[in-house]
Amino acid sequence: MECPGERSLKLLIRLVLVGVSLFILLIAGTILLRPPKESAPLAKATAVNQPVVVGRVTVEVLNAGGVSGVARRATAVLRSAGFDVVSFGNANSFDQVESVVVDRIGDPISARSVASVLGIRNVRSEPDSNLYLDISVLLGSQWLPPVDSTQSEETTTVWWDLWSWLQR
Repeated sequence: MECPGERSLKLLIRLVLVGVSLFILLIAGTILLRPPKESAPLAKATAVNQPVVVGRVTVEVLNAGGVSGVARRATAVLRSAGFDVVSFGNANSFDQVESVVVDRIGDPISARSVASVLGIRNVRSEPDSNLYLDISVLLGSQWLPPVDSTQSEETTTVWWDLWSWLQR
């Protein structure tokens, strides 16, 4: 004969097992049902008269104007255009008003292509072999995302995609 405490313990164990099983199924479903990522070209032009870059272009994006979230938005724009953003974050200071694209390897075509995608007019060349990247983007306080890139990462995430939600 079972005592009431033993019965409660068995019920609790069953409920925990069911909960863990449902959680595992949710994770597995999220991973298996995730839409496949489309393979985008390494760098593509967005305008007719924009120079086309062939090959991998590594970029760092730095917030030099102090506007919250601006480096993350620019990173999303560049990645959707096929550029390899290897790092993004804050610059050493937030005193920059105008944005600038800095060519680090002597490749002005790639620098102009990045500038065109981001809608930045200022491009300069300052080669630096110590950085291990092709281009630096310094975003000033007046930079705004291009009009056609207003769709953020949050709006493109499917509501049930737990993996993307956890990565935010």
